[in-house]
Amino acid sequence: MMKVEVVENGVQATEKINSLEASGFGKENIYIFAHDEDRSEHLTDATETGGMGFKEQGFFDSIGNMFKSRGDELRNKFESLGLSKQEAEKYEMELDKGRLVLVASDEK
Repeated sequence: MMKVEVVENGVQATEKINSLEASGFGKENIYIFAHDEDRSEHLTDATETGGMGFKEQGFFDSIGNMFKSRGDELRNKFESLGLSKQEAEKYEMELDKGRLVLVASDEK
C-alpha cells in the first residue's frame, strides 16, 4: 500500500506523519520531499523519517541522480518508490510551488 500527501509546511508535514504512523506506516517508510535539497534533508532529519539511499533507489539510480537536474532527480526518486511517471511529474510540479510531498509505503 502507498499513500501520498501534499502539505504546505513542516508543521503540516509533522501532523501528516503522525497520522500516517497511526494508520500503520513506519517512520522509516515515510519519505518527505521538498524542491530544495537542504530543506528536504533538514525535514527528514527533524521528522526522523526515511531517507532515499541506495536501498530505496538502487545503486545506479543513486549515482545517476548526481548528474541530473533537481526536477529529474525528484521524479526519479518518486518512480523508485512506485509512483507512475505521470504521478511523479504531478508531484514534482507541487514541489515547484514550494509545497512538500510525503510518500508513505509499506512495501520498502
